[in-house]
Amino acid sequence: MRPTKESGAILKKFVKLAKKLKKIPTVKEAVKYVASERQLYKHFDNFENLKALAIKHNTELTKFLIAKKTIKQPKVLLFDIETAPILGYVWQLWENNLGLNQIESDWHVLSWSAKWLGSPEKEVMYMDQRNARNIEDDSKILKGIWKLLDEADVVITQNGKSFDVKKLNARFVINGFNPPSSFKHDDTRSMAKKHFGFTSTKLEYMTDKLCTKYKKLKHTKFQGFYLWKECLNGNVEAWKEMEKYNKYDVLSLEELYTKLAPWGSTTNFNLYHDSEVNVCKCGSKKFKENEYVYTASGQYQRFTCVKCGHETRGRENLFSKEKRDSLRAGVTR
Repeated sequence: MRPTKESGAILKKFVKLAKKLKKIPTVKEAVKYVASERQLYKHFDNFENLKALAIKHNTELTKFLIAKKTIKQPKVLLFDIETAPILGYVWQLWENNLGLNQIESDWHVLSWSAKWLGSPEKEVMYMDQRNARNIEDDSKILKGIWKLLDEADVVITQNGKSFDVKKLNARFVINGFNPPSSFKHDDTRSMAKKHFGFTSTKLEYMTDKLCTKYKKLKHTKFQGFYLWKECLNGNVEAWKEMEKYNKYDVLSLEELYTKLAPWGSTTNFNLYHDSEVNVCKCGSKKFKENEYVYTASGQYQRFTCVKCGHETRGRENLFSKEKRDSLRAGVTR
């Protein structure tokens, strides 16, 4: 990146704008008042290089940059629930269709575990029904998970779009709760089905193949359904195993998400902060330009995260107006 007369003029205008605004201009402001996005990238490779040079000309910008160094990230919640089974009367082992009058007791939430993305392992949250006077009254633990969902901008689950969220919504409305605040939802099972051909999309299989620190736990003392049965019977040791089992579901889910996220288009976390610095889902701020992305009507700069390989693209169509006008649309047959 060699300085030229044109780049010097752009830099001078950028510093002047920064002094006027008393802050570092955004890309949008720079394009509007300084130069086109194409000129900025032509002379400085990327917007970060332009800012770095501008800071050398104005110490006040350095102070502002330090103040903006910590970027507020969205509140991303990972969670998993465990539910009690429906108990009913049957006459045979196979092909049962229970009528409503055959149900002895309905399902309810037994426990939940949750964790904010990136928080330490010791901050995993958990609530269950072991000390409830009436184990079917899950209203107390529902309050806990409702509060977290209400606070979250994004939630991450394994099969939560089909199970966990809908099950919680059912218990919420039955217990008189209002809906929690809306949130974006990334589901690792949906991601796996869309982008991969795994033998199984179960958490047990995927964490066994992809995760190194946390894997979904196998049952130890209480095998399979026996764990749920003993929890319903008030077995303290069973509840201890359920707690560990539930927490590890969330810990392994977090590691699995970090493995799958770079491969697909998940929620854009940069929408949730006011900084112009792009931060990848893996936490890295380092991107490299990697040729271009083409749509039906445009060419865009492609950026690849240096740490995890996740791809994003710029917003400016790099085709000239003449090129855009010359393009013909395909005919759908």
